[in-house]
Amino acid sequence: QVQLVESGGGLVQAGGSLRLSCAASGRTFSRYTMGWFRRGPGKEREFVAVIDSSGAVTYYAQSVKGRFTISRDNGRNTVALLMNSLKPEDTAAYYCAGDPYGRALTNPREYDNWGQGTQVTVSS
Repeated sequence: QVQLVESGGGLVQAGGSLRLSCAASGRTFSRYTMGWFRRGPGKEREFVAVIDSSGAVTYYAQSVKGRFTISRDNGRNTVALLMNSLKPEDTAAYYCAGDPYGRALTNPREYDNWGQGTQVTVSS
């Protein structure tokens, strides 16, 4: 099991950028598939991006494809989400999640470990 802590959220104007980071404890982080999810005000939790354990394979929600980039550094036990061209509809609490079995993709139920979230607010 790993513990996950997100950081990097904040208030940004539309069109701006933010970089979220998720720090993981534990020595098995490199085996985990890692995902980012978000929950906007009054909305259900939704998938944003996922990266496999090696960092070679990524997948994005259509709503963020081309604007967001997920990456990881297994040496530092971190996963990042670079968010460019932010829109007001990207306003949400963002969560990183980990799957130790390498099977997870877009379904949050496939992830065993979750961070506490970091708030991103995009003003128009």
